[in-house]
Amino acid sequence: MMEKNAKIYVSGHRGMVGSAIVRELKRQGYENIITRTHKELDLCRQDAVEAFFAEEKPEYVFLAAAKVGGIVANQEALADFMYDNMTLEMNVIHSAWKNGCKKLEFLGSSCIYPRMAPQPMKESCLLTSELEKTNEAYALAKISGLKYCEFLNRQYGTDYISVMPTNLYGPNDNYHPTHSHVLPALIRRFHEAKVNNLPEVTCWGDGSPLREFLYVDDLANLCVFLMNNYSGNETVNAGTGKELTIKELTELVAKVIGYNGKINWDSTKPNGTPRKLLDVSKATALGWTYKTELEDGIRLSYEDFLNNPMRAER
Repeated sequence: MMEKNAKIYVSGHRGMVGSAIVRELKRQGYENIITRTHKELDLCRQDAVEAFFAEEKPEYVFLAAAKVGGIVANQEALADFMYDNMTLEMNVIHSAWKNGCKKLEFLGSSCIYPRMAPQPMKESCLLTSELEKTNEAYALAKISGLKYCEFLNRQYGTDYISVMPTNLYGPNDNYHPTHSHVLPALIRRFHEAKVNNLPEVTCWGDGSPLREFLYVDDLANLCVFLMNNYSGNETVNAGTGKELTIKELTELVAKVIGYNGKINWDSTKPNGTPRKLLDVSKATALGWTYKTELEDGIRLSYEDFLNNPMRAER
């Protein structure tokens, strides 16, 4: 169990996941939280990361920093996605180990699982077949981070764990029209269509892929729960165990935002993975379940979008 006054470093604290973890830690009474902006500490620079850890010596680390993006961003910047993610995670995990960090939690992504993995996906299906090509670079980097934690545990007896979230959404998301994930992109698109009285909105693909969505504050709650209650080499899936089609999601977003126009589908654009649902029985067996239903979460996200103009322009 993390002591309430323990020194806790949350990397990526300005991002959607990191900011949610900081909120959750504060909510639970943890006070000694260290953060650094990208300007203050470039996690891709090994010397800077080593100096930071040697000076601060955090007891617990949440590794939530990452270079992220949707299908377009992943396809256009393959090398950048791999290099930045691989470098920053290796720097942080290695420096944490060298400086005697008690426990580290690595945040991954469900895109690490094979494209045609049996659904719902169990943690054990990792590396059993080919990855989804549209985000292979990101997936390989995340798998490397997860495996490095496992190998440190096996070689040096560390207590480093990892968690693999499904599609996330919530406060501090990125709402860029082409460089964001599906749900925030839809929020922005339908908001702009509503404001501009557009008669129709065109969405990518054919609306058939099945997806699962987890509200980021629920993930943060699980992250703190696992830090206090779980040790092991195998990762833990974070999700709701519920899925819906992109078409159903699109209609739900339109409903929450109050857009009443026509929805078209551009089937020349890629769909991505046909179905992605996590098996969350491991987290459930540990005693954790999600709290926020999708429609409520979308409503909260839309409020964030409206009140957070900086995010909308990223």
